[in-house]
Amino acid sequence: MSFSRHLRSLASPIWNSQLTHPFVVALGNGTLPERKFQYYILQDARFLGDLSRVFAAGAVKAPDSESALRFAKLAEDTIVVERSLHESYGTQWKMSAKQMTSVPMAPTNYAYTRHMLSIAHTGSATEITVVALPCAWIYCVVGQHLLKNGPPKKNHPYRNWLMLYASPEFAEVQRWMRKKVDQWAKTAGVEEKRRMEEAFVISSRYEWMFWEMAWNEEQWPV
Repeated sequence: MSFSRHLRSLASPIWNSQLTHPFVVALGNGTLPERKFQYYILQDARFLGDLSRVFAAGAVKAPDSESALRFAKLAEDTIVVERSLHESYGTQWKMSAKQMTSVPMAPTNYAYTRHMLSIAHTGSATEITVVALPCAWIYCVVGQHLLKNGPPKKNHPYRNWLMLYASPEFAEVQRWMRKKVDQWAKTAGVEEKRRMEEAFVISSRYEWMFWEMAWNEEQWPV
């Protein structure tokens, strides 16, 4: 079993529970209230800003030039490609890009991004890849799961979101990240592998919590 598959097996119960989360189910069948989807998109816009910083750290710490260039491209694409989707919704909601990215981070979003940024600051390129891998891989799994019976109808309210995350282009991101994890894990020590396992499982938990956060429209209690 490859190391990336090993990581997924460790988090399997968490991943399986995401496919039945009420937010994901409602997102797929189009019954998700727009208010909850808007909350999610605005929080995701904040999340992506920090994710791009994680990828930028990967570019700095990458052990070879090819990986450094790919991390730099991921940092750019995170801002450009996914932000374009967000901005299309912003136009629909009559919100500017500045307004969208100035929404305060919810507690779960803040905690998740601090988890990733901490690894980006202290960890190796391998650990950085691992801590961000659940985000790319889970969204690919969710997107393909929701479209397993074919593409959504033209009038599906969240068609653009579903088409992006079920796309072959998005799937390629997690494939490259898994390839790097499998390659670099071969020379990682026991302690580094333990940190990788912990980071992956924690990120997987936060991915589930992100859906929960959006479903409950989480706010700071005080």
